[in-house]
Amino acid sequence: MTRSPLHSSDEHHLSAPAKFVHLEEAVPDAILDLRYYSDYNFVGERIDGYESPTAFLTIPAAHALADVSAFLKIHGYRLKVYDAYRPQRAVFHFMRWALDVSDTRKKTDFYPNLDKSELFPQGYLAEKSGHSRGSTVDLTLCDLATGHDMDMGGTFDWFGPESHPDWCGNPDTGEYTGNIPCNLPFPCYKISESQFHNRMILRQAMLQHGFRPISSEWWHFTLEHEPFPNTYFNFPVK
Repeated sequence: MTRSPLHSSDEHHLSAPAKFVHLEEAVPDAILDLRYYSDYNFVGERIDGYESPTAFLTIPAAHALADVSAFLKIHGYRLKVYDAYRPQRAVFHFMRWALDVSDTRKKTDFYPNLDKSELFPQGYLAEKSGHSRGSTVDLTLCDLATGHDMDMGGTFDWFGPESHPDWCGNPDTGEYTGNIPCNLPFPCYKISESQFHNRMILRQAMLQHGFRPISSEWWHFTLEHEPFPNTYFNFPVK
């Protein structure tokens, strides 16, 4: 694998540019569960570039997420954020880890049905991440009254089709079908109607406030009109 070039003006930043903001300041109601600052992630160790238990987003993305938070609070939910801005150096860490096929510390927790060598070819990991542009966030919902995570039918960073927004339903209509492909080469599980519904609550709130989803992860959203669509930043999270 070859390293993708960084935007030259951003490669040497030691701190966040002025157009970024700490997420906990912009969205104080959000819970931060920053998996790449911890060792509870698919690699099994803290990821390069995550130097403090904080998170950054661009100002427009943070403002939009604050609107999502206020909207969901009315309906009894609270946001929990797993990741936001991701330095390019963290992506390089993922790339190095992927090349060491002997390191499968977290296989059972995150990719039990996949060979590690398939994570890049199948698109679960990439040499560039939208997170490095600063307007992408990974998140879930908590019950505002109890503080408990809503049951989404799967964990963050589960590498498998069960993480797809259309798993067991139609995300465009919000209809639960319970249908799954019958020709998969490995065992998989259905999610329940309530689990699918919880995913759709998060999805619809994000879409209504200017974020776009992707087809492979129910937790991943990018601001539609992101301010840096072609820039991949590398300043550390601190």
